[in-house]
Amino acid sequence: MESAVTSGELDAKHEQMLKVRREEGNQALFRASGELGEPVRSYVARLLAMEEILSSLPVRR
Repeated sequence: MESAVTSGELDAKHEQMLKVRREEGNQALFRASGELGEPVRSYVARLLAMEEILSSLPVRR
């Protein structure tokens, strides 16, 4: 995350990782946050926010 935000771009490997993560969906994250309560909901919200930031970056080819 830090290197992508610092450089302002994703490399191709990280783009693929992000694509796979998005294809997995959020159901498991939401289920875990519902079962485990508030601390986990906060972490899930942060993870989703980071995912949005990363998905907006251009990809270095």
